[in-house]
Amino acid sequence: MTKILAITNQKGGVGKTTTSVNLAASLVTVKRRVLLVDLDPQGNATMGSGIDKRTLVTSVYQVLLGSAETDAAIVISSGGYDVLPANRELAGAEVELVDLEDREARLKNALAKVAGNYDFVLIDCPPALNLLTVNGLTAADAVLIPMQCEYYALEGLSDLVQTIKKIRAHLNPALHIEGLLRTMYDPRNTLAQQVSAQLQQHFGEKVYRTVIPRNVRLAEAPSFGVATLDFDKTSKGAQAYLALAGEMLNRAGHRA
Repeated sequence: MTKILAITNQKGGVGKTTTSVNLAASLVTVKRRVLLVDLDPQGNATMGSGIDKRTLVTSVYQVLLGSAETDAAIVISSGGYDVLPANRELAGAEVELVDLEDREARLKNALAKVAGNYDFVLIDCPPALNLLTVNGLTAADAVLIPMQCEYYALEGLSDLVQTIKKIRAHLNPALHIEGLLRTMYDPRNTLAQQVSAQLQQHFGEKVYRTVIPRNVRLAEAPSFGVATLDFDKTSKGAQAYLALAGEMLNRAGHRA
């Protein structure tokens, strides 16, 4: 059965796209079929997957507006997973979607045509609560929240939880938090330790045991258009995302 995960945080710079790309590559490594949906007009997940967003003829923009079929827009990444790519055109979708029928469910309807081909669909949402993010949350079974262990991240998390409750109440009753992922973690930082402890206290088992460390290889890999696993598979960053993929699969096994 296909698992659709929205990877989102209303705060930018928390490792959302890094998580989307590297988790996709890690799941492919353990023989899972993966589709990565880039819902961010910046197209960072697209470029980080080895796809030139400037030369795209068809993207998620045309799919959302109904002028292209989903499978026609999908391309294969450098990491072996499929990508529904994005570029700057997507910024215009925010305005154009407003007058369309089922505007909040356009992505859900588009993915319904191809989701059966994959074990996981990962949706990289933009760092804002807009109609694109709402589409991502409406299409998803669950939410994966990457976050840094710092004070402002806790503030943003509170807002995101309220957003998820609203989406659940009005658009997607089955939506739930799959897990919270601590990113850019430095165990020597006292504040990071305190925030991490607070997260575990409030969210319990929802907090992944896997922690993503600060790692220069995670920052370098996107400039080469590859996931960190393909850039330096021995790096701590690559190994951490492999561990996350394993933890996710184990959780799914326990639930099953």
